[in-house]
Amino acid sequence: MRKPDTPRVRAVVVGVSSGGVRALGVLLGALPANFPAPLLIVPHISADAGDGLARLLDARCPMRVKEADERELITPGTAYIAPPNYHLLVEKDGSLSFSEDPPVSYARPSIDVLFESAVDVFGPDLVGVILTGANFDGSRGLNSVKRAGGIAIVQDPKDAEAEQMPLAALQATEVDYVVALDGIAPLLQKLVDAGANTLGQEECHV
Repeated sequence: MRKPDTPRVRAVVVGVSSGGVRALGVLLGALPANFPAPLLIVPHISADAGDGLARLLDARCPMRVKEADERELITPGTAYIAPPNYHLLVEKDGSLSFSEDPPVSYARPSIDVLFESAVDVFGPDLVGVILTGANFDGSRGLNSVKRAGGIAIVQDPKDAEAEQMPLAALQATEVDYVVALDGIAPLLQKLVDAGANTLGQEECHV
């Protein structure tokens, strides 16, 4: 298990499927409004779902939650939810883009697509989180996060409403942390705080 001495955390990517409404409510509900990194989230939702999930979470959580808009620049303290029926990607300039490419791992939006595009932008400064789900989407993407030097977190399968997605991620990747759902937000806060402290120490020695 990696100690929380990570470099600066510039973004957090999250994938979730079955049981996702409750899981995201617990995770985002425990993060402060001033959380110093953006969260990019792919839930598996129906193509005609609209933006109801983002509005529901925004009303219940301290931090801002919104459905992602194409070409908008991501900012800290905001959670961006992938829109129904589009892959969500991160561009080199930190903006978001959509794709209507075919489903990946039977899903559009696909967790793998988001994670792999975020790795290209943030490299080792990325945290990937896989939550409850009933398929294997996200296992390849989380492996990409880990191989790039980022941090891989998986919800404890025993704690998940659907254990298949966490189990698939654990089989594909030597993850850094396996955590119960209610422990993930405190862990993310610890990681960003540790990264900020490390960055500050480095700047003091320049």
